[in-house]
Amino acid sequence: MTLATDRTLAALTRNDFPILQEQIHGKPLIYLDNAATSQKPIAVLNALEHYYRHDNANVHRGVHTLSTRATNDYEGARDRVAAFVNARSRQEVVFTRNASEAINLVAYAWGNENVKAGDEIILSVMEHHSNLIPWQLLAQRTGAVLKFVELTETEEFDLEQYRSLLTDKTKLVSTVHVSNTLGCINPVAEIARLAHEKGARVLIDACQSAPHMKLDVQAIDCDWLVASGHKMCAATGIGFLYGKLDVLRSMPPFLGGGEMIADVFLDHSTYADLPHKFEAGTPAIAEAISLGAAVNYLSSIGMDAIHAYEAELTSYLWQQLLEIPELRLYGPRPDAKGEGRAALASFTAGAVHPHDLSTILDQTGIAIRAGHHCTQPLHRYLKAQSTARASLYFYNTKEEIDAFVASLKEAIEFFGSIFC
Repeated sequence: MTLATDRTLAALTRNDFPILQEQIHGKPLIYLDNAATSQKPIAVLNALEHYYRHDNANVHRGVHTLSTRATNDYEGARDRVAAFVNARSRQEVVFTRNASEAINLVAYAWGNENVKAGDEIILSVMEHHSNLIPWQLLAQRTGAVLKFVELTETEEFDLEQYRSLLTDKTKLVSTVHVSNTLGCINPVAEIARLAHEKGARVLIDACQSAPHMKLDVQAIDCDWLVASGHKMCAATGIGFLYGKLDVLRSMPPFLGGGEMIADVFLDHSTYADLPHKFEAGTPAIAEAISLGAAVNYLSSIGMDAIHAYEAELTSYLWQQLLEIPELRLYGPRPDAKGEGRAALASFTAGAVHPHDLSTILDQTGIAIRAGHHCTQPLHRYLKAQSTARASLYFYNTKEEIDAFVASLKEAIEFFGSIFC
């Protein structure tokens, strides 16, 4: 797909997503919950159906035709993901069920071997629970100390405070690339550089960046990076872990079983080379194939084009929301071109509960998220019990933003009349 201009992106892609033709309560669906999960294009749906209709077989173990075709498609998906993040080798990409499993894999396989009492792990207050709880458990197992980077006045990652937290005891830094609540884009390359100066390892949670911008793990120089397929147009139940080859090779297996072995004896086993050492049992074959199809689809559009168009939508969304006096918006404001943050807006509207706003908007066909977005510590830090969140993707339009803002204003006015 070649784009004449970024402005045509939604028009060129909307018909690729059948669900966007749905009616909700008799109204056209306006889907603004993309930070929770993305919709799936026909190319991905077809890849799933094709596997089950034509190639359904277990991978790697068989020499018959169906197994060979399934294996080629499964491993081909790995090649596509490796290219998508600019990994040096396909062996640096491990398929997992989701990003949460990928982080747990690192916390157990690397953490148990390398973290000891008194070592320090640096996180931030904006972390998703999936990038918090595994490190809490590791600290409980080992006696390590957790330290947290707070926010600047513009509600972004406080890089200066981060510098002050780094010590010779720092063993690991694990942080989100893009906050799913604040929308801030963290300076992950600088975060990694500073951590490596102290000899620490770095993990990046890219769940909210992989669908929206070009990723280059070599430029970031992270030791690990994780993402979930369902947020980037693939099926649920598939994610991936990128890890530097030498780091992954130094780590023991996470789970034991079939597939991850070289030889098995009654009293011991030897393990397969990367990446299969970390892929025990029958993998999520169809789901991995769907991820390969999703990466192909996104790459055919171009991640730079996606980012540029979403920046335009971000600027437009924030201009509209800033005109609603009842709203408290969270995270940094975009610049005039919509850059500097992700294509989402989390907000509260005075005494109106976010769940009430979401319920009313649903009656008009508009899907947004309400709650703590798996960032309870961040919400406590912000002194907000919960927030509403509208999150965009490249298939959204300015007309959908207009409809959302109009319905939001009506909902606020409705609840305002009740509270008065």
